[in-house]
Amino acid sequence: MANKIAIIAAGGSGTRLQSNLPKQYLLLHDRPVLMHTVLAFSGIADRILIVLNEEMIETWRSLCKEYEFDIPHELVSGGNTRFQSIKNAICHIVATTPSLDHPTAIAIHDAARPLVDSSLIIKSFELALQGQSNVLAIPSVNSIRLGNKNASTAIDRNDVWQIQTPQSFPASLLIEAFEQEETPIFTDDASVVEQKGHSIHLIESTERNIKLTFPIDFKIAELYLKGEI
Repeated sequence: MANKIAIIAAGGSGTRLQSNLPKQYLLLHDRPVLMHTVLAFSGIADRILIVLNEEMIETWRSLCKEYEFDIPHELVSGGNTRFQSIKNAICHIVATTPSLDHPTAIAIHDAARPLVDSSLIIKSFELALQGQSNVLAIPSVNSIRLGNKNASTAIDRNDVWQIQTPQSFPASLLIEAFEQEETPIFTDDASVVEQKGHSIHLIESTERNIKLTFPIDFKIAELYLKGEI
């Protein structure tokens, strides 16, 4: 029987929102953002791990009690960087899983993307179980130039994709990839796997899978949840 494990990266500080609380704990449609994100994976993933800043674990537990949030999940303490946080989660999976010999896929998702469509989560897991590492992405609609303020070159926007999450992988590939030393070229989880020589498949996503970064993003997400856009 195949296993589907979701890692939700929720260790960010949310500094760009200028809030006392990181964005994953702010309210969206009457409940904290992170709860929406966990619900998106509920019923699809066999296990849900949430990677939190250790100082926020009690805050999260208090919120779960306050909002009577009882979706089963496991908590993992994060590290100083995303790489370290995901590695902590992978180590937790290895330590708590009797056997990873049967097909197992691990999806890594940003806590700040609470509106991801369930059909895309399912497709991402399915591809990973078939041996294909994959990421959600949307084609660029803007003209693209590479360079700096002083010199730049136009490139074909049809070859440019904006990367989202989840990013899903066969468990064995992901575990091996995170045995590497962390380097600045690891801008996301796929880049870690790619460094080991594995190709990354793109799954076309939608604008709805917005990452909540600025206050305006919360307003847009509310409109999506209300069905107004």
